[in-house]
Amino acid sequence: MKTSRKVLVIGAGPGSLAVSLLLASQGIEVKIIERLPRVGGRCSALEANGFRFDLGPTFFLYPLVLERIFHLIGRDLQSEIPMIRLEPQYRIVFGDNGGYLQCSPDIEEMEKAISKISPIDSLSFRTFMNDNREKMERFRPALESSFSSWLDLFRMNLLKMLPILRPWNSVDRDLARYFRDPRIRLAFSFQSKYLGMSPFRCPSLFTILSFLEYEYGVFHPIGGCSAVSEKMAKIAQEMGVDISLENSVEEILFEKDRAIGVRTSQGTYFADAIIINADFANSMQKLVPNHLRKRWNDRQLAKKKYSCSTFMMYLGVEGTFPELEHHTIYTSSDYHRNLRDIEDNHILSEDPSFYIQNACITDPSLAPPNCSTLYILAPVTHQHSNVDWSKETKPFRNKMIHQLKKVGIKDIEKRIQFEKIITPSQWEFDYQIYRGATFNLAHNWQQMLHLRPRNRFEDLKSVYLVGGGTHPGSGLPVIYESARITSRLLLQDWGMDHEWLDRPTAKKETCLVPV
Repeated sequence: MKTSRKVLVIGAGPGSLAVSLLLASQGIEVKIIERLPRVGGRCSALEANGFRFDLGPTFFLYPLVLERIFHLIGRDLQSEIPMIRLEPQYRIVFGDNGGYLQCSPDIEEMEKAISKISPIDSLSFRTFMNDNREKMERFRPALESSFSSWLDLFRMNLLKMLPILRPWNSVDRDLARYFRDPRIRLAFSFQSKYLGMSPFRCPSLFTILSFLEYEYGVFHPIGGCSAVSEKMAKIAQEMGVDISLENSVEEILFEKDRAIGVRTSQGTYFADAIIINADFANSMQKLVPNHLRKRWNDRQLAKKKYSCSTFMMYLGVEGTFPELEHHTIYTSSDYHRNLRDIEDNHILSEDPSFYIQNACITDPSLAPPNCSTLYILAPVTHQHSNVDWSKETKPFRNKMIHQLKKVGIKDIEKRIQFEKIITPSQWEFDYQIYRGATFNLAHNWQQMLHLRPRNRFEDLKSVYLVGGGTHPGSGLPVIYESARITSRLLLQDWGMDHEWLDRPTAKKETCLVPV
């Protein structure tokens, strides 16, 4: 099945790859244009000296979404991309001698773990799961549908869902209905950082993030999350998708307000539609003249709220760390202050929270024999005049090395064989992310649903969006879901069959098993 329709996709991130698979399966000619030398965008690999790291996401959650996309194109995710379900999922270390919580997807084991910190809170875990299971099912149609105007709020009956969504609550405040101990609430709310937001400001809807972890598990794809992108790209090429790397898009070409093609560092290409997967605010300012953007002009972009950024350390280290879990989260002894430093004060904290991945305990293929990869992420302010990274990089790096002692890693300096650091400044200039805000536009209610940049981009004709900068938002599961939404809109606009995109899969839940 072939059509004469052509689509150009800007960027080779996970959203681009997913939308390309879906459109190519319908015979549409798809060309992906990527500035960097490898696919995946922020979900790509960083490789050096025999070490392999994920550049960005390391938690693979809710595989049902990608399973569905693979099913729709006649593939099986489980056989194409081997994954290991982690047990325990992660360990949370609470600062200032607050102990730790070993987080298990096994309900009874998790109740026992909670009871060691707060026995009364262990009694509420199942209630939390049941309530959020209902919340997820009720809100799922909104996450799987496009929003083109405020009228869609009525179409989705969202107003009737206010009692269960409680938009007036933050994640932390909603969790207080179940858990008294702030450490337990923190264990079920740190996931708001997947969206680059504080749990004290993130809308209560997003308690579903921690629910999804316990309901469906946390997975490690062999080779890392970047291996998922690489496999998707390989399948896309087998389906006829043309992927052009190290080819920077310099301008979108227009006839009035209709996009007709792009000019790149390697040539000019024309198509019937353009799909943008590059960072939204940065790509709009770089590729689209300001006068063509009514709702999303430069002035409006500057006024929007953006997520935090991240300070990244990728360490290739001699030796192994059998005492360190695959995922460990350390939370600052003054978590509230740490979050205020990031979101309000725009300064660097004295006791920064951080996340560390010790992936080789699960997947030794990521490092040479008797070596390990350590991936360290500290949430920090996005680009702000208060922090000059040309001066702060080395001191903050040294502080993070010191912080590692708080999760049991000592005397590591002499064992480091490879080291790479990425600061918010590098996220902005090297990776072209607006303000270095690695999680894109913030996910407050003023920037969600129809108020987020729309999958069928409202300011321009024949331009569509996919990825974290559009609806439903950031995070791999919803980025993959944005691909299905965008594909549905494009096919609908072209008068092509799109109902197949909503065809149910044969199985209701993932069969990927713990190892």
